[in-house]
Amino acid sequence: MMRWFSEWWRGGTAAVEPASARDAARLAQLHAASFAHGWGESEFETMLSERNTLIHRLRLGRKTIGFAVSRIGADEAEILSVAVDQSHRGRGLSRTLLMTHLGHLAGRGVRTIFLEVEENNQPARRLYDGGGFVVVGRRERYYKQANGEQLNALLMRRDLS
Repeated sequence: MMRWFSEWWRGGTAAVEPASARDAARLAQLHAASFAHGWGESEFETMLSERNTLIHRLRLGRKTIGFAVSRIGADEAEILSVAVDQSHRGRGLSRTLLMTHLGHLAGRGVRTIFLEVEENNQPARRLYDGGGFVVVGRRERYYKQANGEQLNALLMRRDLS
């Protein structure tokens, strides 16, 4: 009985930490489940080896359930992707992931963050609005869906300084 409780307790704590090369396959799996055009394991391996790319994983117990990826250039960064496993969405974990990721970007001298988000993706819009991002532009028909539909992207910005 105590073993079960301690296993449950360990599984209940979320941790955000730097991702490593051994996470590439799981990150690719999460990305493919979250986006129409998923990145493969080799793309994650490449990004993980780049000095200007910052990737954090979101772990619950021993299982990686999400990630955030940003590319840094001088004192600016672009968030390339944020994903959380569908079965763990709606619990505030993506906010913990995003805010921790932003803190690490600030620690690396980043003063301004940009991202693009599909205009109709309300959960992501709520996350970024709540994280202090503001809409600064719009890209018409930027995202192409598998069915041929083209969706607009919003360009968002947040200053960290």
